[in-house]
Amino acid sequence: MESANDEWRVTEALDGEWLFLPEPDDSEERALADPAADWSDAQRVTVPHAWQEAASYREYTGTAWYRRTFEYDGTGDRVFLRFGAVDYEATVSVDGQQVGTHRDGYLPFEVEVTDALSPGESVVAVEVTDPADLSEIPHGKQGAPWYTRISGIWQSVTLEARPERFVEDVRVTPDLDDDTARVDVTVDGDAGDLDAAIIVSREGDEVATGTCEIGDGEGVCEVSIPDADYWTPDDPALYDVRVELRDGDEPIDATETYFGMRSVDADGDRLYLNGEPLYVRGALDQAYYPDTLYRPFDDDLFEYEIRTAKELGFNMLRKHIKPAHPDFVEAADRLGILVWQEPANPTVYSERSKREVREQARGLIDRDYNSPSVVAWSLYNEEWGIGLDQEDYSMHDGRLWNDEEKQDYLTELFHEAKEWDPTRLVCDNSGWAHVATDLNDYHEYYVSPDRAEPWADALDEIAANPGDNYATENTPAEDAPILISEFGTWGFPDLPKLREHYGGDPSWFSHDFLEDPLKRPEGVDERYEATDLPDVFDDYDDLAEAWQRREAVSLRGVIEEMRTHEAVAGYVVTEFSDIEWEFNGVLDYLRDPKENLADEFATVNGEVLVAIDPGTHVLAPGDEVAVTLRIVNDTTETLEGELRWRGPGAEGSQSVTVDGFGTTTVEGAITLSPGADAGSGAHTLDVTFETDDRDVANEEPVFVAESETPDRTVYADEPLAAALETGGVDVTDDLDEADVAAVTAVDAAVSEFVEAGGAALVVPEPGGRMAESDAFDYRNLPAGESWNLVSSLLYQDSDLVGDLCSDTRVGWAFEDLFPHDLVEDLDPSADEIHVGSVEGWIANWGSPLVVRDRGDGRLCSCTFRVTDRYGEHPTATALVDRLLREL
Repeated sequence: MESANDEWRVTEALDGEWLFLPEPDDSEERALADPAADWSDAQRVTVPHAWQEAASYREYTGTAWYRRTFEYDGTGDRVFLRFGAVDYEATVSVDGQQVGTHRDGYLPFEVEVTDALSPGESVVAVEVTDPADLSEIPHGKQGAPWYTRISGIWQSVTLEARPERFVEDVRVTPDLDDDTARVDVTVDGDAGDLDAAIIVSREGDEVATGTCEIGDGEGVCEVSIPDADYWTPDDPALYDVRVELRDGDEPIDATETYFGMRSVDADGDRLYLNGEPLYVRGALDQAYYPDTLYRPFDDDLFEYEIRTAKELGFNMLRKHIKPAHPDFVEAADRLGILVWQEPANPTVYSERSKREVREQARGLIDRDYNSPSVVAWSLYNEEWGIGLDQEDYSMHDGRLWNDEEKQDYLTELFHEAKEWDPTRLVCDNSGWAHVATDLNDYHEYYVSPDRAEPWADALDEIAANPGDNYATENTPAEDAPILISEFGTWGFPDLPKLREHYGGDPSWFSHDFLEDPLKRPEGVDERYEATDLPDVFDDYDDLAEAWQRREAVSLRGVIEEMRTHEAVAGYVVTEFSDIEWEFNGVLDYLRDPKENLADEFATVNGEVLVAIDPGTHVLAPGDEVAVTLRIVNDTTETLEGELRWRGPGAEGSQSVTVDGFGTTTVEGAITLSPGADAGSGAHTLDVTFETDDRDVANEEPVFVAESETPDRTVYADEPLAAALETGGVDVTDDLDEADVAAVTAVDAAVSEFVEAGGAALVVPEPGGRMAESDAFDYRNLPAGESWNLVSSLLYQDSDLVGDLCSDTRVGWAFEDLFPHDLVEDLDPSADEIHVGSVEGWIANWGSPLVVRDRGDGRLCSCTFRVTDRYGEHPTATALVDRLLREL
């Protein structure tokens, strides 16, 4: 055995080769703990190990056994086996003697093996049971309806020899009010007449000492930290603590840990780190990995992830719905990034599930209490395991919203958590239906620019009525800052790269519980070929490039709206990396930055941002528009510098002073004026804020939409008829006189007109929805928040709209026009599809702009909401004029 850090403790790592025996015969199960048991059919595996890593056991649930031999040299008075995590229930035996059991899939536990060991070779056997039914077990996103299951000894195993009396736990609580640290020491064994010497050092230099008198196994002392260095993400200052247990003058044990001088607080407006205002720029981090599932696939992966996150502008990672790997937390402490943690959640609400959530939350707090990076805990996520069926988000009896018993239970658990850890923020139920919380957080899935206006309206509503996010205010809503802790947009992955890594389609392509093709990758090739995507994109790489650009543009729009809204104290984007079938990461599943997203995302996610608000992204030739600039400064420093800009009809500079921590607005400095002779096309407004030590750049697309009044006599119904006439179009109310029709509904007369060889344009009704028609089948889209829409791509390959798009994506030129309905009965061999839409893994193919033959004529469905905007919105005007001309 090897010494851990002192002569009193000796540790041996038991990672490495173990025997693994799944599906043992029931009559032999307990006999497998016997060192003489027959393990000849066992496989050799490397621990840490999840048995789902092997294809043959990916769907296996039940019991499996692990076994290995080791040499024990008799060191120490007492000996312990320590397991980082075993999912789910572990029964541990040494040399045939059962020494302990444990239930929890994520947290460490240890069992004393002193009486079971003797010097020489010993055998440890671990029976692991992970049942098929996880409903009462905190399991996070394992299994239906999400990701791959995880079972087995998936973290490290060690054997440690200790003295008869030893330091069991050290808890350090910093106090920045007077730069002191309270040290609580717990001792195992007969602790009478013992003292604990506390030595605090910083980068090898001793800075403080103290002595704790141990009584009834516990002692506490306070040490002063002179000229304390406070822990921040930019300067992750750590203090080492050595605790020496002494019997009189004789040291009998020692252990070491570390802590940071760090505080976190919140009021109704914002969060504070070490008393300084803090704006959270976070990402949801689910920590699933290809091949290794819950474990990192490289030794330095956690460091790489944290460094990459910081390069992308993040200052926080929300470790989602399961405890973080302890090595990740250590890396976060050392490298400097804030961490928001939460236990795994069960599926159902029962006495057992409540107890296990509570125990895991308490164990998680105990494990990471000293870690300065951890600043917040959640207890539940979106009512999972306290009232919500993950596959049915509708309201029903028993939801936290309307169940007083559940509200009381969660309120009590919140206050318990605050007692366990008064130094951090606690969120009761992340997302909605708060009852008692330090953070009023929301999960809001809006896509931009498609739903940019509803998103802005939603933020205004959130700010005006924060109590609407509470089932009951057992803590006041006005006391909790507002965070948007989930939002995001999907960006199709590099599919050939994934297939190369896995040697084909990965197993998660065809999870039995993935039935919706939006989520189910299996069959993606067939669905791709059944659309017009192969005609629009060169290959999957070309599609991924466009889709990831769509993700970048959407995240930019959503984030800028939040960062310039004074009521929002921070955000957490969903998510840091793709996870199996969910391709909404800033990184892909292999943890490489999406090259078509990462650079642009780092701009909008930086600590200083220049947000450009042109008021409108599309102008007619000769129009002028004043641009507002908002410089968002998440630092507390006042910044002085020069604004420089260049855009259509605009170029200049201006000196500006930017206040610390807040938003400085510059109005009227820029006027865009593309000129009366400007033709249709895409332009860019580039803005840079230059200071002595930083250059912050951003850009915003600006489009010019040129209209040409169609030389046609148009039959039209209201309100489009009046708008066309005002615009100089020859309008008639007699179909017999018309060259083309523009209507909101295809009645019998219009149908007859088309079938006889005429052409008709069908546009939305004034409310934005399409009228029912036997000519087209429509699928309704949500007008506001939509998880489906954030997974969508609206693409074009058309001379009608190509000059109003930067590339194959349909973007900001169509703001306020995006459809609320799509034509879904498409035939790629017969329909003339100008704009298409797909969601997720090439599902729900539809079109907002399609032309098809009907009889001897042509019928166009345009679901872009042009009806109320013709003559006012340059794109609406140009598009309708072009359609009337071309049809």
